[in-house]
Formats: sequence, C-alpha cells, structure tokens
Amino acid sequence: MRAIETCRTPVLGGSVEWCDHCNFTHIQYRSCRNRHCPKCQGLARARWLEQRTAELLPVEYFHVVFTIPEALHPIAFHNPEVVYDLLFRMTAETLLTIARDPQHNLGAEIGFFAVLHTWGQNLHLNPHS
Repeated sequence: MRAIETCRTPVLGGSVEWCDHCNFTHIQYRSCRNRHCPKCQGLARARWLEQRTAELLPVEYFHVVFTIPEALHPIAFHNPEVVYDLLFRMTAETLLTIARDPQHNLGAEIGFFAVLHTWGQNLHLNPHS
C-alpha cells in the first residue's frame, strides 16, 4: 500500500527537466509500477480493454448475473465444488431454456460463457456467475 500511496510523489524521487531558453521547469516523479496502482496501470488497462474489444463478434451481447442466495453462502463456503458446479449447471440450463422458449422467439441458438466470482466489492462472500 505504501508504494501506491507514494506513487509519483517526491518520496520515490524523480527527474527535473528545464528549458534553458524560457526557464520552464518540469518535475517528473517516479511511479511505483505496482500492478494494483490505478495511476500506473491506467494505460495498461486501456490497452487491454481495446484488445478485448477488438476480439468481440459483431453481435448483441447481454450481461446476466446469477447470484446464490445469502442463506446458502455458508454451504458454498464449505462445499465450493458442489455448489459452484450446481451454479454453473443451473446457469446454463436456465439460459438455454429461456432461449429455446417459443414465447421469447429468439430464433437462434445462443452461446454464452460464465465466470465465477466468489467475493463482492465489499470483500464478503458473494458467489455469483
């Protein structure tokens, strides 16, 4: 955390550039280069997003989240293989059932992928795909 707190400050040192003609001075402080630092990784993040965007097919995408009820969190914590396997199977079954339902009239086979997230933003157990 100290590296991130001191990123691009005098604490990490830096270099001074100046113009002999107009006496303009510019100080460039060193970065921490920590992979978690928002200052250091902003450009890397932007490049990564640009590369991933280029990989997308020219079709409509939807983000769907399936969350395990809070009452089942202790079971998921103590039996992750069983619970997460069920979560993925039920996610797939639900999406395919809805897509094949004539009432929704999708007229196509869907494709999807799922990612398991086990913690919420508050770092509490919150299994969802």
